[in-house]
Amino acid sequence: MPLTEHQGSSSSPSPFSFGRSLLSLRRDHVTMPSGEEADLEAFQRHFAASLGELLPGEVEGGGGGGGGGEEILSVAWIRRLLEAFILCQEEFRVFVAQARRRGALPAAGEKLVVEFHERAVKALDVCNAARDGVDQVRRWERLADIAASVLLAPGEIHEGQLRRARKALSDLAVLLVDDTAASGTGGVASFLASHRNRSFGRARASPSRASLTGATSATSSSHFRSLSWSVSRVWSASRQLQAIGAGLAAPRAHEAGLAAPVYAMGCVLHLVAWALVAAVPCPDRSTALQAHHLPAAPPRAAFPWAPPLLTLQERLAEEGKRKDRRNSCGLLKEIHVLEKSTQKLADAIDAAPIPLFGDREADVREAAAELAAVCAAMRDGLEPLERQVREVFHRIVRSRVEGLDSSMHNAD
Repeated sequence: MPLTEHQGSSSSPSPFSFGRSLLSLRRDHVTMPSGEEADLEAFQRHFAASLGELLPGEVEGGGGGGGGGEEILSVAWIRRLLEAFILCQEEFRVFVAQARRRGALPAAGEKLVVEFHERAVKALDVCNAARDGVDQVRRWERLADIAASVLLAPGEIHEGQLRRARKALSDLAVLLVDDTAASGTGGVASFLASHRNRSFGRARASPSRASLTGATSATSSSHFRSLSWSVSRVWSASRQLQAIGAGLAAPRAHEAGLAAPVYAMGCVLHLVAWALVAAVPCPDRSTALQAHHLPAAPPRAAFPWAPPLLTLQERLAEEGKRKDRRNSCGLLKEIHVLEKSTQKLADAIDAAPIPLFGDREADVREAAAELAAVCAAMRDGLEPLERQVREVFHRIVRSRVEGLDSSMHNAD
């Protein structure tokens, strides 16, 4: 993600409000006794409040969480997660800056800060892969919208419109095939594999033609994926998550100062990276969904932010294990809805006689209208999500640069 893409994003207003931001909460506590212990207590309390806002509501009418009504791993929820990370990172920056001004940051503390920044830099590739994944989902939406729009045109639905819709859905199926389940996943891909050539004539039942079509589809799918990512072809989301979480361990009882805040930031960084990898398509994401790639569980009673963090981890792990999501290209809720709506339209087209009339035409139009509504919702959400991923990227870079400048200043 080129650094030149960032133009004043830090001054743009936040799309979400967590009631009072972490920074406003800090301003409310200016009357507290100064010192490291007071700052640490405030940091961990605000950190816990930020994570608590992300918990999806369990009970209708409130009281079950503060997630604002968004379903976990939806576009809106992912944006709230990224916003929470940005707020926590800013709170951490203020905490470190205050410690430096008081002269309460010894060499061991500076080393912890450097270690966190090095850990955060490893998440830059995840941001790049997530941005590319969002862009790929946008391509899916465009193809799905073509299929829906063709069938929603005024007047009767003719064979040419069905052919064009099949072609758009066929191209979409190639992109929807996940790299871990490219053969035999069923659903949209298997339906459309047998209909790829209907735009140019009737489908043939020849075994040799069918095998050739399957090979062509697999080759095309591999071709699309090989050109999709700005990260290296051999880059692995699984290995990157392991690198981000390497050495992330809860501080021992005698470790004071920055040990607890650095550990907290490492945990939330790892959680955010895992959620991005799980939500959108990226290289080797299926392996990365394994539970052992989640952050090591912090002691629940040791930190006030541990309970909400552990709850979020459990919910994310449950989403990855759901049977209806196991072979999905991404756990993002909107991807799941797109797949279901595309399947419904594909089934309606498959059952449609030529010429269309009566209930059959109504079924096709209903499925097309449903898919068009899904596409419109995705368009509204994906662009802001991509901007937020870029914001996280640039915040990490800027924090790293500031950390290097501070280290050089202290060395002088």
